[in-house]
Amino acid sequence: MEDIDAIAALQDPVRRRLYEYVAAQGREVGRNEAAEAAGVARTLAAHHLDRLTEAGLLESGSRRLTGRSGPGAGRPAKVYTRSRTERTLSLPARDYRTAAELLAETVERAGLDAVLCAAARRRGEALRAPAEPCASLEEAVELLAARGYEPHLEDTGGAGPAGGPEGASGTAARAVRMRNCPFHAVAERFPPLVCGMNLALLEGLLGAAGAVRARMDARPGECCVVVEDSKNNDH
Repeated sequence: MEDIDAIAALQDPVRRRLYEYVAAQGREVGRNEAAEAAGVARTLAAHHLDRLTEAGLLESGSRRLTGRSGPGAGRPAKVYTRSRTERTLSLPARDYRTAAELLAETVERAGLDAVLCAAARRRGEALRAPAEPCASLEEAVELLAARGYEPHLEDTGGAGPAGGPEGASGTAARAVRMRNCPFHAVAERFPPLVCGMNLALLEGLLGAAGAVRARMDARPGECCVVVEDSKNNDH
């Protein structure tokens, strides 16, 4: 019932806009910023943000948004981030997570990692078909967003798309990072196996002959895979 109540809290359109904005930032968000993004008054935003926190969809804390400390720095402001608790709803009840964990354990014990990755790559190719391999990072963002990865473009510095130093090419190198892993729960228990499967799946989805390439590059709180321009990827 807790999951039903939490998901029901998103029925209000203002509340949903606030939740989606906070979740998309990948950092702490203050009330003023959230209110401006949702196009509502600060007091209304504060009410809904606190309701989302009560429902377990957001986590709240406090810090000084000015970056200053000591006298005159002002009072700490309330800030919000997406909750790390996973919410699922299935009617009637289903338990796919247990099945996935049992299958992952069996594959790991049998040493079938390569077989799993080959199957994942084929599935990725099937999900992409009949489209051509991914032609740009922007296209990769669209594909990954449709699969629930919550991707965002990030400047990485260094060489630009032409392979020259930043400034010579006129653009900084970029990469697609993902704030969500659709396989997070199982990946926590079987990280090498599931992260390898995830990489193979994305390789198939993006296409080996395309303009972008996926590689493993785990960062805390994000998907273990990063997607880069294949011209700049020498890994």
